[in-house]
Amino acid sequence: METKLTLRLNDKVIERAKNYARSHNISLSKMIETYLDSITKQKEDVKKISITPLVESLSGVIELPSDFDYRKEYRDYIDEKYK
Repeated sequence: METKLTLRLNDKVIERAKNYARSHNISLSKMIETYLDSITKQKEDVKKISITPLVESLSGVIELPSDFDYRKEYRDYIDEKYK
């Protein structure tokens, strides 16, 4: 079942959205429907994720300094690995 929905949006936003939809060969209604569907499904999926007892028991085992830079550590690891 489809239901009509009225939205009030900034004129410039509407025009940009129409241009985007036109350039991607999709209707504005379908584009908005897809967006709303995707953001509401993400929240439902997050609720469905359950933490196993093993993972729960491991939570908080490792304590890292507050200034720990995992990206730098990973970069250093990769640099060392491929020397």
